[in-house]
Amino acid sequence: MGNKFYENRNDIDIKYRWNLEEMYSNDKLWEKDIDTAEKLTQEFLKRNGSVMKSSSSLLASLRAMEEIDILLEKAFVYARMRMDEDNRDSKRQKNLDMITSTLAKLGSDLSFFIPEILEASEAKIREFMSKEQGLDQYSHMLETLLRNQSHVLSEEEENILASLSQVNSAPHAIFNMLNNADMKFGEIVDEKGNSVELTHGNYITMMQSHNRDVRKNAFEKIYQTYEKLINTISSTYAYSVKNDVVRSQIRKYPSARNASLYPDNIPESVYDNLVKVVNDNLTNLHRYMSLRKKVLGIENQHMWDVYVPLVELPENEYPFEDGVDIVLKALSPLGNDYCDALKNGIDSRWIDVYETPGKTSGAYSFGSYNSMPYSLMNYTNTLNDVFTLIHEMGHSMHSYYTRKTQPYTYGDHSIFTAEVASTVNESLLIKYLLENEKDIEVRKYLINFYLEQFRATLFRQTMFAEFEHMCHDYVENNGSLTPSWLNEEYEKLNQKYYGNSIEKDDYIKYEWARIPHFYRAYYVYQYATGFSAATSLSKRILEGGEKERDDYLNFLSLGSSKYPVDLLKIAGVDMTSTKPVSEAMQTFNTLLDELERLYK
Repeated sequence: MGNKFYENRNDIDIKYRWNLEEMYSNDKLWEKDIDTAEKLTQEFLKRNGSVMKSSSSLLASLRAMEEIDILLEKAFVYARMRMDEDNRDSKRQKNLDMITSTLAKLGSDLSFFIPEILEASEAKIREFMSKEQGLDQYSHMLETLLRNQSHVLSEEEENILASLSQVNSAPHAIFNMLNNADMKFGEIVDEKGNSVELTHGNYITMMQSHNRDVRKNAFEKIYQTYEKLINTISSTYAYSVKNDVVRSQIRKYPSARNASLYPDNIPESVYDNLVKVVNDNLTNLHRYMSLRKKVLGIENQHMWDVYVPLVELPENEYPFEDGVDIVLKALSPLGNDYCDALKNGIDSRWIDVYETPGKTSGAYSFGSYNSMPYSLMNYTNTLNDVFTLIHEMGHSMHSYYTRKTQPYTYGDHSIFTAEVASTVNESLLIKYLLENEKDIEVRKYLINFYLEQFRATLFRQTMFAEFEHMCHDYVENNGSLTPSWLNEEYEKLNQKYYGNSIEKDDYIKYEWARIPHFYRAYYVYQYATGFSAATSLSKRILEGGEKERDDYLNFLSLGSSKYPVDLLKIAGVDMTSTKPVSEAMQTFNTLLDELERLYK
């Protein structure tokens, strides 16, 4: 592939560099916003004790807080993205450190605000909401606060918990240091016969190697390292789970899971339905594993064989302009308004396209409420880059519609809904490519690519969700998360999910120790629910008409103005039912049927 790599950002045509000057034309204007935020904060401190004096004082306080938040968000986002252009730049690091410190200080100064609202009775808050028309904008936010009121402690108790926040986050911090700084996995020989250091960054690449020895060596090397530290990691994770459980008990939630799902008003049945439907369809994953074994032509299939593509990546190049053209064609079912806005956004330089020295790796969509919905990429002219482009543009267009329609209060998205917008776009792309691809080998590649998304997102993330719930439930019933218990339960779970076509690999029992998501309790299931919702929605859009498309665009415009489940109902999927996950499973089966036919 003809990778695009530039030694200097100034060598790149300006149309391929994001337009951060639209936020601040120079650093002095950035500093001015920070100064303004600090002055406004000092003014806001005078409101301490009088926020709930009247309905008008509550409204004025909400608006004043919003003004501060908008300034600080914009200043932080700008500093973060400037840093991402070149992480080696000491000035940009200094600027990011400065705004990060400012956020922490001002956040502490303003911490009285929400507790002061919640100290008032529900009757008083509702009285204010009925009297002051301007509070209508904040009604969902205030209703959310009221929902959480019963779990808010006294001011003294809240201060104690706040002071312990750093201690409570210790397990996550310790794991991060171990995982990202202290752990070294040694060297392995790659496909080209070169000795290279094994890292988190290149592990999956090694696991996708068509050289089986490379895959096996990478797999064993990485888990041998985790095995050596399994007692430390087990203890770290056990305290993380215990912390989740104790904090939920202190705040009078019935369980740690309930505490995690409660703020977004997600019924626990959503979690249980996901696990049940996936478990009911594990035979389909087993069938996929059997097909992989046959196609790879291996007698004994191991976990280190799971990631290798069945088909070599087609040797086609997709220059950025061609990638944009494919994306726009794939997204045409979303209508002219969506596609025209996306095209204008790209032309207006939403995207930082190419890699340069020091630039942050990977890809993301970012921005502040009053900025462009920017996207960082490291585009290298591959088909994978086209998928990354359409994924990030899904996030950016979600932000575009939300910010165009919603006030700042609801200008963000929960994880539960955020991944839907990006994954709908990916689903539309894969379906467009399959519809227009006649070459058998390319079709095999595309179907395998899509099936792998199902395996890695719907099946694997649900397996993680099942494991972490098992751990929390065990601790809540006075169990102890010993290394042997964690290893054994994870091993049994892995065998259940992947079936008899996979040989028992002793090292796989340590995989749980590698997963950072477990330190953010009840988080990973949202990838699986989001993927299921997106699969249903893309089907609905393609098979429906103007109403189905408009329902989806309406969803994109609503931000966080309603609870996630209610937002998705507006889009056309009910995540409280089993239907979206079942439909995703049907899609998986249909694709698998075709791939089996192509390999007959």
